[in-house]
Parts: sequence; structure tokens; C-alpha cells
Amino acid sequence: MDIISQLQEQLNEMAMVAVNTFGTLQRDAPPVRLSNSYPDPLNPTTANPSPDDPAQPQPQPGAAAVAGKGAPAQAQPAPAAPPALDLAEHPKAMSHALVLAAKKFDALVSALPLSSEEDQLKRIKELQAENEIVGSELQKQLEAAELELKQVEALFNEATDHCINLKKPD
Repeated sequence: MDIISQLQEQLNEMAMVAVNTFGTLQRDAPPVRLSNSYPDPLNPTTANPSPDDPAQPQPQPGAAAVAGKGAPAQAQPAPAAPPALDLAEHPKAMSHALVLAAKKFDALVSALPLSSEEDQLKRIKELQAENEIVGSELQKQLEAAELELKQVEALFNEATDHCINLKKPD
């Protein structure tokens, strides 16, 4: 695989890691209150509670649904909690993956061959000359193929004429 293809793949990997990192941060970030003067969007019934007040009961995710059914809380088995993610370490790990991908990209860029504008122009002229040679060879092969096609068509027409002339009328 050439260096340009490797660079393209590495750039795609960096973009994927970045999108996953930002999406995960958006998904897992805890809600933050802008100010104590604004009502709590998660609990609108309380009037300006302090976020550090331990007297305020924290709402349980399944408590309202269980209480609304009229069944005692003990009758319903508690749903198995998903394994707790370490929200402090997860962004660090994803950031580390993004930095590693960027370093790999930088290494690939530094591996690119350096050449001057004169060297590039010389290489372009060489490639154009090679292209002209290959193009002329292809043109010769095309002309030879067209000639052979005409010969085959002529032989086919001659063979069909002979077959038609040999057929006896009804």
C-alpha cells in the first residue's frame, strides 16, 4: 500500500476516533446546572434547591414507574444495573487514542519523500513521455484489432452467403 493510501486511512481513523470521542462525551456528560436561580430541569417541582443539599432526595430512575403501578416496591425485582463506567477515565482513554492516531499520521507525513519543484516537474515530464509511448502502443493495438474485426466480418459474411446459396429452395 502506498503512503498516500496509508495517510487517507489514518485520516479516516482520526476522524472516526474524534467523532466517537465527542459523541461519548455528549452522551455521558452529567447534567450541569447553570445557576441556582434557574429551576432544575430534572426535577421541576422543587423550587431552586441547592445542588449540594443532602436533605433533598435524589430521584431514582425506576421509582416513579414502580410507584405509579400501585404495587409495593418490594414486589418488583430491581433491574440489573449495567456495569458502571469510569466516566473520569473514559474521556482520557479516548483522548489518548486520538493523540496516538495523530502521532501516527504525523509519522506518515514525515515519511513522505521530499522533492523540489524542479524534481517534480522533471518527474511529470517523464510520466507524460511514458504516457505518450503507452498511448501510441494502445492506438496501434486498437488499429490492428479493428483490421482483424473487419477481416472476421468479411469471412463471416462470405460464409453466410455460401450457406444461403447452398440451401435448396422449397
